[in-house]
Amino acid sequence: MKRTEDNIFDNYEKKSVKSAGHIIAAVICFLIVISMICVVSWLNVSMEVESGVVPEFEVALDEGRYDDALALYRQVHDDVVSYDAEGTEDSEIVIRREQMSQMEEIVNQRLLTIEDQMRNSRYIPSSADIRFMNEMQELTSSRLSTWLIDLSTEFLLGSIEKPDLIFIFEQLNDIGNVSATTTPLLYEIETIEQARGDVQAAESAFNEGDYIQAVQIYVGVCDNYEGFVYDFASSRVTEIKEIMYEPMLQEGEHMLERFRYFSAESLLSDLAVIFPDDNRINADLLEATSHTTEVVQYRGTVEVISVRQLIADVSRGASNTGLYLTTDEFSRMLQELYDNDYVLVDAETMADLSEDNFITEVDLTIPAGKKPLILVLDTFDYNVATTYNYGLCTQLSLDEQGYVCGQYVAPDGTLVSGRELEAIGILDAFVEAHPDFSFDGAKGVISICGYESVFGYVISRDEADDRSEALASIGRPNVEFTDSEIENNRQTVSEIMSVLQDTGWRLASSTYGNINAYESDMDTIVSDTTKWMEQIETLIGDVHIIVYPGGNYIYGTDPRAVYLKNNGFRIFFGMGYNPYHIYGDNYLYYDRTTISEYTLSNNDYSRLFDVTRILDSYVNAVMAEDGETEQEPV
Repeated sequence: MKRTEDNIFDNYEKKSVKSAGHIIAAVICFLIVISMICVVSWLNVSMEVESGVVPEFEVALDEGRYDDALALYRQVHDDVVSYDAEGTEDSEIVIRREQMSQMEEIVNQRLLTIEDQMRNSRYIPSSADIRFMNEMQELTSSRLSTWLIDLSTEFLLGSIEKPDLIFIFEQLNDIGNVSATTTPLLYEIETIEQARGDVQAAESAFNEGDYIQAVQIYVGVCDNYEGFVYDFASSRVTEIKEIMYEPMLQEGEHMLERFRYFSAESLLSDLAVIFPDDNRINADLLEATSHTTEVVQYRGTVEVISVRQLIADVSRGASNTGLYLTTDEFSRMLQELYDNDYVLVDAETMADLSEDNFITEVDLTIPAGKKPLILVLDTFDYNVATTYNYGLCTQLSLDEQGYVCGQYVAPDGTLVSGRELEAIGILDAFVEAHPDFSFDGAKGVISICGYESVFGYVISRDEADDRSEALASIGRPNVEFTDSEIENNRQTVSEIMSVLQDTGWRLASSTYGNINAYESDMDTIVSDTTKWMEQIETLIGDVHIIVYPGGNYIYGTDPRAVYLKNNGFRIFFGMGYNPYHIYGDNYLYYDRTTISEYTLSNNDYSRLFDVTRILDSYVNAVMAEDGETEQEPV
């Protein structure tokens, strides 16, 4: 019985497979038949087009029987118009459209030959040419009129000169219906010539992405000219407004998100003039102006303070060397600076770097009643010996919201991560709460070297070797890095850098090997700089700032400094207790004062803040006297 059932099921399966095979074969045959029908139809259409009226049309042209050629074209044209009016769609209308297109192309090619000769060789059309252009009527006049309008546009834009344009107009002035185009344009050539400067200036602004300037110039052209020039300028205003609206408005809204209220106000004000009734623009402009105040030129000194990485894990950083601040101390320092009317400014706003061979001094503009401050975060390489011994973060990372965070592994093996663990995240959050602490979204300068890692990530073989030596020096096991891991690290670092730059931070070099630049010879400077540019700058884009390690700067006229300037580094930070900056030969130099537990304990910084309100030792002692527990900083 078992065997019989198996046979039944086997036969059923064989019949099912055979039936399915027949169905598949039938479908394939059907598709082949349909394909053959389509191919045959296409071949029939193509043969009909090639063997029908088009060859007759071309022969008539060659023999100068323009009436016959025109009659053939008009018949096909009328058929197409009739089919289109009826809404008919079949192979016949496809044939007629193709025939009409081919006849127009034949005429256009003959005209193009004459046009090229006239423009490039000052060719005077022969009597045969003139007869052809005259007697083919609508097939030639429309094309020639369009060409003359295009030439007038080229003259306006500067790609053809006046004598050549007039010559062409004179040759075509008596051609049938073309004179209706040439005559008024000839009268306008002088006006077109007068408008060329403004129009070309507008187009130059447009090509450089300065859409506001382009529209403003074109609006002026519309106010001062009529006819051809007005029509062109008016059309360009409409085109440019359509092109500029969404990207420029998004740029303005992005500025608002990044606390760049002054830049946003400027951009949105210009947009509001061009789009006066746009509700979205006006609402964004209101948000910008609600965060801006009167600005004034500042003539005094500019304070530059510098901090290193922060002690995030105080359980390991309590016995530190005095080189670092704790996260609480840094937060309290920001509050003190804010309360004392300091405002963060961009280190690059004081110099115009647009020219390679010289630097132009720029007047510093800040909100009235404020004092400028540049913050430098010094040498954020995150080498393992320092981070492990002093309770510093070991890496930067991006959280799920895209914020830059510090992170470290606690002694119990727990990964600790947060914005509040490093100066970058703390300052970002402080500016979010106090936007007026930052002038136009400025944050600070983050200097980066290539010794061992960048932001805690090994991004090259050189750094992998440095990391191995560093781990051995503190008795920790070595970590091997594959090429794939290094490439992934480079991608991670690039993403962090992109966020930093977008949120108001400037990135700088602190040399590749964190070297004493003043005591290094030219070969060392060249080798070190080459490594920095190849391994780090390739992740950032152009960098203009060097923060000299230890303040050991090279004088700006020294050949080694000239080499650095020739490679784009033209803003230098040395070191000094008092605020100081100077413009030199194609460079701007700043002194920076280092803020640490040691310097705060041994120097007078009363011009900046009250040290007793910053250092943990003072704050905790006062709180202990008052019987209070330590509070989180504001």
